[in-house]
Order: sequence, then C-alpha cells, then structure tokens
Amino acid sequence: MRKRIFPVAVALMLACAFLVAPTAYAADIEPMSSTKSDVSADDVTVSADADDLAAVIDGCAFALGDFQRASKGSNRDIDGEYRGYAYYIGNKSDTLMYMVTSDTVMVYVDPAAAKAAGFDLSSQDDLSQLQRLIVKLDATAGGGGALIGEKATWYFTEQQENELDGVLYKFNQEIDGSAYNLIVGEDGSDVTDTANANYVQTSFGCFAALMPASEAVIAAEPTWFESLGVFMSKLDWSPLFVTLRTTFTAIVFIFLLGLAAAYFCLHRSPKFRNIFDTIFTIPMVLPPTVCGFLLLLALGSNTALGQWFIDIGFPLIFSWPATVIAAVVVAFPLMYRGALGAFDNLDPNMLDAARTLGWSESKIFFKLMLPLSWSSIAASTVLAFARALGEFGATLFLAGNYLGITRTIPIAIYFEWMNGNTDIAIFWTIILVIFSFIVIMFINLWSQHTTRYRKGAVEE
Repeated sequence: MRKRIFPVAVALMLACAFLVAPTAYAADIEPMSSTKSDVSADDVTVSADADDLAAVIDGCAFALGDFQRASKGSNRDIDGEYRGYAYYIGNKSDTLMYMVTSDTVMVYVDPAAAKAAGFDLSSQDDLSQLQRLIVKLDATAGGGGALIGEKATWYFTEQQENELDGVLYKFNQEIDGSAYNLIVGEDGSDVTDTANANYVQTSFGCFAALMPASEAVIAAEPTWFESLGVFMSKLDWSPLFVTLRTTFTAIVFIFLLGLAAAYFCLHRSPKFRNIFDTIFTIPMVLPPTVCGFLLLLALGSNTALGQWFIDIGFPLIFSWPATVIAAVVVAFPLMYRGALGAFDNLDPNMLDAARTLGWSESKIFFKLMLPLSWSSIAASTVLAFARALGEFGATLFLAGNYLGITRTIPIAIYFEWMNGNTDIAIFWTIILVIFSFIVIMFINLWSQHTTRYRKGAVEE
C-alpha cells in the first residue's frame, strides 16, 4: 500500500510545484531568440493614422491596434511604497504589453483577448507573426529613439507576474485605482541600480490592443499634400511668434547699445579702453549656458535687483522679457566689436577737420562716422541678428521653456526632438534656416545698395 501511495504523493507534489512556481513564458513554449536581421517585417502593413497606430499581416487572423510607446518609466514610490521601475498605464484596457531591457523583450498577452483574436501562444507561426507586428510598430513609433536590441531574447507569456533571473516583470498591476507595468527585483529591490546583483538596463515599454484582423482599422497612406495639410493644422505656431517678437525687440537694443558702447570706448584712454573692451566682449567667449546662469544669479528673486522687479509687478526670470535679455547679452558683443572696428578705421584727420569747421560731436557722429562706417555696421547688425535668432542656452537658463511665452524656435527644436517629434523638429529647423537666409540676404543687398549710392554721390 505504501509503495502505491508514495508515487502518487510525489506526482501531486510536482504538480503543485508546477502550478505555484512562476514562469517567464507559457508552458512548453521556449523563449524566442532572434536578431533584427532574422525578423523580416516587410509583409506587415501599418496604418497611416498616427493617433490609432495599427498593423496587420495578410493571411494572419489577428492584428495589433492602438499601439503606444512609453520611452521612459518612473522609479519613484507609488502610493507611498517602492514598487519597482514603473510604466504608467492608467485606465486603458490594453491586451498586449511588453517591456524592453537591453537584452530582453517580455511580452504579455491577455488570454481572453488572445482567444477572441485567434492567437495561439503555443503556435510558433503565431509567435513569429506577433513578433513581426511588434517590430514593425516599434520601429514606426520609435521616432528616432531606442529600438528593440538586435540580440534581445523574446519571452511571450499569458501570466501577469513573471520571474526571470531574479527579476520580476509584472503586467497590469492595479495600484490605487491605476494600472502599471513594473520591473522589480524578486526581493523588492531596485534592479535599475548598477550595484544590484540582478541589474537590468531598462529601455522602454509599449502597449497595444490584440484584436481580430477584421477589426483593425488601417488608414491609407495620405498624399504628400494631405499629409502637409494635417501637419500644418496640428502644428503649434507659437514658437515662431515668440522668436520673431524676441529677435526684433532684441536687435533694437543690440543696435543702440552696441553703437553707444563702441563710441564710448573710442574716446577712452588705452588703459580704460582695454578694461571696458574686455567687459563688453566677455559674453562672446563664455558658453551661453554660463551667461544664462550668471544672469539668473544677477536677476533672480534672491537679489535686490530681481526682488525689486518682482515688487513692482514685472518679474524678469522665466518671462518673455527674459528671452530678450538673454538674446541681447549674447549677441551684443558682435555688434559692439564690429562698430568699434569700423570707427577705428575712420581717418582721424577728417574728424578733426570737421571739428575745426564748428561741427558738434553729435553732428560728426550722425553725418560722418555713421554713414562712412555703415557697411561694417550693417554687417555687424546681421551677425548680431543671426546670433539672437538662434540663441538657445542662455534663453533656456534664464527664461525656461513655457509654451507661447518663452519657447523660441531653438528651444522648440530641442524639446520636440527629445520628445520623439522628429518631424516637428525638422520643420522648425528648416524654417529657421530659411528665415535666417532671407533676412541676411535682404540686409546684405540693402547694405550694398546704400554703399553704391554713397560712392556715386561722392564721385559726383
């Protein structure tokens, strides 16, 4: 009797151990290891609608829709407790999710959705088709960001909690009314800490809806003109207006201050001229971020000057005037140096002759010095304008990134690119190049015209 009971007890123990122990993938399904070169997604058709990104394969019973990508997760406490590296899901009803590390792709498939969509986790053909759908959508939504590693190991599972090498991959975990995907050590530790023995390098997470192929909506590729119209209709034009307003305001101050500083240094002794020349030129050699930091220290709320502006209801920091101040400071040296060089090249005997005729200093400046130096001054104005137009570092430091207030085109380019909106970043780059070209060409042609006019008047 004991001989019969013993094998049965062992069998029961093994069955219980199998049911209780978590696995990284479905029973009898080995992890899929492949490289990108092995995954050909040429047969995958992706919807042109970026707001509802979907993909299908001809002859495949299932499809993926509503594809979304979280480029970054959060490693902070949730509801007062550390839960791991988290990707926020919210209240969405995604039925396919995956988390990517440097060498792992852990894919969770909702069992009910898989059954409804005709997806079989035990079928290698279905796994291969699902992998191709994921790779194609991942590349489409990547926006220049990280993609699945070429030698990453793929795991497919229908379980919400999966352990792999001491790391737990938890899907659709409800915490305080919201859902999260989590990567955490089996002991609850932070596996993104390089000191952790089970350290993993997290990359990104994605969410999608697994559905029957007949329910997937695949929008046709729009024409170039239609795409341009949609792009323009959704584009926020405020960076252009902020940039124009800032640059044209700044160039007025730059022009006047540059001429005044050059005229001031022209009449100083060599000793004092060297001191002031150094002060006026320093912003040209300092990194823009250093200029912005120094301005922040000088005009911040912790200084008397900054507090005074706040008291009168005109705070400078992180406001539109701050963008003008930053542009003036970094572009002023170009105007100053050009004007000073032009004034230095004037014949001093001619100026002395004008004084003997009884001309005042102001008349000499406006009737002789300014007209004769105009070509160099115009060139300096162009350079200063271009520098103010492309100012980034000092503006970001002093004025920040407030949409419609301080976000200029250079700042918009940086943040749109960082957020994966490469098309918008490229558009603003092209606009900035074209606008700079037109303005500089116009001023150069106008300067040449006025120079020829004056030469003709002198010859007559």
